[in-house]
Amino acid sequence: MDRIRIRGGNRLTGAIPVSGAKNAALPLMIVSLLSPSTLTLSNVPRLADVRLLQRILQNHGIDIMVAGKRPGQTGMAGDVMHLTARQIAATTAPYELVSRMRASFWVLGPLLARCGEARVSLPGGCAIGTRPVDMHLMAMEKLGAEIEIENGYVVARARKGLRGAHIRFDKVSVGATHAALMAAVLAAGDTLIENAAAEPEIGDVAECLVKMGARIEGIHSPVLRVSGVTSLGGASHSVIPDRIETGTYAMCAGMTGGDVLLQNANAAHIGAVIDVMRQAGIDVEAVTGGIRVRRDGGPLQPVRVETAPFPAFPTDCQAQLMALMTMASGASFIRETIFENRFMHVQELARLGADIHLHGDTAEIRGVRKLTGAPVMATDLRASVSLVIAGLAAAGETTINRVYHLDRGFETLEEKLSACGADVTRLTG
Repeated sequence: MDRIRIRGGNRLTGAIPVSGAKNAALPLMIVSLLSPSTLTLSNVPRLADVRLLQRILQNHGIDIMVAGKRPGQTGMAGDVMHLTARQIAATTAPYELVSRMRASFWVLGPLLARCGEARVSLPGGCAIGTRPVDMHLMAMEKLGAEIEIENGYVVARARKGLRGAHIRFDKVSVGATHAALMAAVLAAGDTLIENAAAEPEIGDVAECLVKMGARIEGIHSPVLRVSGVTSLGGASHSVIPDRIETGTYAMCAGMTGGDVLLQNANAAHIGAVIDVMRQAGIDVEAVTGGIRVRRDGGPLQPVRVETAPFPAFPTDCQAQLMALMTMASGASFIRETIFENRFMHVQELARLGADIHLHGDTAEIRGVRKLTGAPVMATDLRASVSLVIAGLAAAGETTINRVYHLDRGFETLEEKLSACGADVTRLTG
């Protein structure tokens, strides 16, 4: 099993190209189920989750062609993917595939909308919490589907097709918003979705759907109005840059006292992260071509942060911020409000010398003068990259085990960091 070895202490300088957003690419791929015409996606990140979703969609009969590299293209450039669902070959998403990636549950809405039926395995829990799908099912029922749970599968039918409805979510849910939006675009009549998630990835999917012929108002807002159409066509769409990757590499630069240009990054997508990093004493500036992140050697300042849905501080950057604050000059406090089990990285950071105390849903991070390298274990995607951030500043050698978590969400991480001066090596076997 692969490991990553980091010899800490190097200052990062240079440029890091930000890849396409995983959390946009996955639902955009699922959107292809809605149309018999070809959807062409560019800037698709080369990730384990993307490859797995390809298998899942091919199970439903989608033809997928990934264009080869062009002359002069680097390994850090995203893929161009052509997805064509001329006919849906199967409306069942089996447990052995859905259980490996929760986002694959989102095929429920498009299959219902296009075929009038779907049988999709319940995804089960995951390392950072249970993440129930009750709001997904509520949205489908509001749109006219009959829902039953049989032997661990959601069996959904809409014999007369889906119809527009008023859907209001009790709490903000990215997954449920994706589900409702994908189903509503082919539902007869108008649909109003209130308290919708307003994350940039939701907006990216909505803009792609509009290119395909959908009628959607209120994009990038918590209120979406959808006028159903009878069919969708093809389109070409470029995946937005990954805001979580942007925030992660920004914190890498801040942790090492570096000076890094994050190419293609969109500052509007990480406003809350930028605000917190500036409070921590890091200079973050939107420039032509991306975002420049610098720390001139001054001490990191402690912060108080609470995770919340966009546009607030994202839960997917919580672990990375915690790693950054391990060397701040004082005590920081991070309250996690989204997932109940998202502090599993604390014990691994402690192996590097971090001083962190948990008080229910709040972590108190008392900054230390020095971290020291050690063997550590990745527990989930974001936790694993927090260990990378800490390892970049730790004295000596840090070895991160179970890095398949990293491969799910970070494209060519070692190459990107090494190009800016980090001593990062993948060890195989």
